[in-house]
Amino acid sequence: MPTPTPTPTTLQLTSSAFAPSQPIPSRYTCEGEDLSPPLTWSGAPVGTQSFALIMDDPDAPRGTFVHWVVYNLPASVTSLSEGIRSDSDLPQGAVHGQNSWGRNSYGGPCPPSGTHRYFFTLYALDRQLALAPGATKEALLQAMTGHILAQAQLMGTYQRRR
Repeated sequence: MPTPTPTPTTLQLTSSAFAPSQPIPSRYTCEGEDLSPPLTWSGAPVGTQSFALIMDDPDAPRGTFVHWVVYNLPASVTSLSEGIRSDSDLPQGAVHGQNSWGRNSYGGPCPPSGTHRYFFTLYALDRQLALAPGATKEALLQAMTGHILAQAQLMGTYQRRR
């Protein structure tokens, strides 16, 4: 009898707060409590040593606006709870990078007009990154070059109530 071929894993990213391509609840935005949403992932490939997460808005008027950068999440971690405010709320070893407001924290959706898309992109990496806390999205992307084993994306939308 032939041995079954293992099926390749696929990295998946979800949130219990909103479904893919659906509105992000105001609780997670500048009009609410500005909390980071809960995120869960599964299907990390063999060899994953850490994860990195970037949340950005490509619909911002002056180009892509970065809302959240986190890296060196341990490979054993499969979720982030709601309301991550500082590095001390992150799993041990993980740190925040700098968002477009110049803060090392989460900053929720706050579009000036219209409906914007917010992309949460999770990267499975084959190593921990030698980056100090507060690295920019650009520095993180450069450090990840050649080390991305898989990536997953979750998109939510938001339009201010005004």
